[in-house]
Amino acid sequence: MSVFQIRQGGTGAILWTGAAANEIQAMDAMAHDAGYYDHSDLPENMRRGLKVEAL
Repeated sequence: MSVFQIRQGGTGAILWTGAAANEIQAMDAMAHDAGYYDHSDLPENMRRGLKVEAL
């Protein structure tokens, strides 16, 4: 597992940091912590600007 950080592209705000096997699982974990089933349930305008980076 790697540690990933997900940021909002426009502002650079850190939305989530944690361990995941890959970028998709990191996005799913972030979405789940925010109350969504997975990243595909996030509103389109939020998904569009996300930046995922392995630390």
